[in-house]
Amino acid sequence: MSVSNNGGICRYQIEPTHDPVIVNAAIFICKVMHDSIDALTLDDERRVIGHLIAGFVRKISFGRDLEQVSSFYVEARGSFSNLDTVLIALVQCVNQLAAETRSVMKGNHSRKTAAFVRACAAYSFITIPSISGIFERLKLYLVSGQVALLNQALSQADAFFKATISLIPDVPTMITIDNKTRSSEPLLISFLNQFLATLLLIPDNPDQGALYLLRGLLNVLQDYMWDNNTDAKAKVYVSVLKLLSAIGQESYAHHIYKVDSNDALYGSDPKFIAEVNDTSQTLIKQILDFCKTLPQNDPGNKRQASLAIELFHTMLAHGDLRDDAMATLALNLWNLAQKNGQGDTKLMARILVYVKNHGKTFGGKPYADLASRMHLQTRT
Repeated sequence: MSVSNNGGICRYQIEPTHDPVIVNAAIFICKVMHDSIDALTLDDERRVIGHLIAGFVRKISFGRDLEQVSSFYVEARGSFSNLDTVLIALVQCVNQLAAETRSVMKGNHSRKTAAFVRACAAYSFITIPSISGIFERLKLYLVSGQVALLNQALSQADAFFKATISLIPDVPTMITIDNKTRSSEPLLISFLNQFLATLLLIPDNPDQGALYLLRGLLNVLQDYMWDNNTDAKAKVYVSVLKLLSAIGQESYAHHIYKVDSNDALYGSDPKFIAEVNDTSQTLIKQILDFCKTLPQNDPGNKRQASLAIELFHTMLAHGDLRDDAMATLALNLWNLAQKNGQGDTKLMARILVYVKNHGKTFGGKPYADLASRMHLQTRT
């Protein structure tokens, strides 16, 4: 049986409940389980208790009684503050509630619902720092900021994204997952790519200047203790270049209802475009400088070739090859990717075919000119 007849919670509960007797009794039981945890509690037992309480939290719903649901989540946070699993579930529930409120209002908030979604954002902002897992905090900051942005709560979204950036320096270089120690960089790169995608839609604060969040992120990434044996930093910079290409467009591919992104705020203002171009040039220089620092041996040459071809792809997809400097850079990257016989011959051949075919399309003359100067180097 999935749902008990009296509206209570059972093991395979599907429908949420709001019965005050059931809720109060379940809270009491959950408090007993929570308070039984001490320094000697096994991790498995802590995990089971956390999942049980989180499951209970997710099965409570008070419909559109916003005051009652807010009171419940505040009480739950105070009662189960020692379990990350429960705190994460609470933040997720509050974010879901804010998103559902927007859906009900179809994006047109009343004064009451606007205040409520801002209260939800405040709840998440207060709760997230109590969570010990740093990647869990990063993800929740990002999701909470996205929900706030969706609800046109720009100040709250800005606070979440600033908190995200300020937390990145605390990411350790090594983390333990399933009792195994491994590098955190793959997780960090994955998160940063998600964050960069969100930055496209965030409007600049007029008091902070153009691209203030992105500039803050780049400052943090510059000082982060990257592993010298990986190319993570350069790869993130390549992702930022792709973002800058999108930021510089006259009109973005997607928008958030009632939120004016930078395409609407700046309207391709020359000063803004110049800022985007300057930042792009700085990143390209840093990527090329990084390539020069790689050791001149077989592993170093392979890393250099891999970065060169990745940056070359970015130039093809996002660069303006009508600019002579850009076309020259693309050609140099092509040659660098094949230097010392490190280029994948089949891959390079496919890329050359693509550039030639693109050169035959309307407006493809810059690609045709580039293809005429691109040569395949055979391995000896």
